[in-house]
Amino acid sequence: MTINIILALFVGFGGGLAVGSGLVAFLTVLGIIPRLTQLTKTMKMIHSYEWAVVTGALSGTVISLNDFTLHTAAIILIPIGAASGIFIGLMAAALTEVLNVFPILAKRIGIESQIITLIMAIVLGKIAGSLFHWLYLVQP
Repeated sequence: MTINIILALFVGFGGGLAVGSGLVAFLTVLGIIPRLTQLTKTMKMIHSYEWAVVTGALSGTVISLNDFTLHTAAIILIPIGAASGIFIGLMAAALTEVLNVFPILAKRIGIESQIITLIMAIVLGKIAGSLFHWLYLVQP
């Protein structure tokens, strides 16, 4: 019993450390917050952006560690889920675009002329996987 608790603590701490490191690297290396203030011409509000990120991370942590249920109609949850999925997809696409992952991958596997096919295969695979997960595995 004690070894299970220690193992769960170790895995939880390691997972949190990995996710936290990724978030910090994403925010600092890519300069997301300064770039956002530059694009929106709101440089004076940079501290508000920083506090929004910190508050969002903390509230997300508290919600994920507690048994939180949003009691609302399904018709309201559909646009919330769609917006969340679009946000995650666009964020992943922006990150891969910034890091030039697709051109490097296409060059390494020798399909430089088929980069659009590669991108569409990844997009369609993500869509199919998401639909399979939500329609087949997650049932009310």
